[in-house]
Amino acid sequence: MAMRMKTGTAEPIGTATPQIRGTTPAQAVETFLALLQDRLPAWLRLLHDLRPGHGDVTGNLRPVALAGIHYYTEIQAAALPAFVSPILTVRFRQAMRDSELGPEGEVLPLAAYLAGEQELGRVRADVHPESSARLLLAGCFRHAYYEIFTGADSEPSRPEAAEAIVRELRLDP
Repeated sequence: MAMRMKTGTAEPIGTATPQIRGTTPAQAVETFLALLQDRLPAWLRLLHDLRPGHGDVTGNLRPVALAGIHYYTEIQAAALPAFVSPILTVRFRQAMRDSELGPEGEVLPLAAYLAGEQELGRVRADVHPESSARLLLAGCFRHAYYEIFTGADSEPSRPEAAEAIVRELRLDP
């Protein structure tokens, strides 16, 4: 596809902006935000329901990682239209800021859980809770991303991936 440079951005020549069938790119952003507002509360509830001192840390985090993979697979597929043009990307970012649906809402409750477990001696003392929370979420996001683009059969199963993500955080004292 031929590209034309316009004020520092590459734009396709003679092609329409990619669309979800029957929607404009702006409608696709609105659809994504609606899906996020629908799915995010259950995802955040799972993270906020983690209680230090209950169960074991690895056993508590495996279902979180699995749920994260499911959540990100669904959300990322709907998010792709938000990045078809710089204008839509800026609009999407502003909508995320305005609605306070950004990533900190996920990181903070998970980091708080890990810090609580660390205080109880159930997570290694040299672990940085916020970084570990980000790594767990990034592993889920990465698995979902590749599953969307390469197919579920080209990646480890979701349960296997969740197990590996949690195991490789190496949280146990």
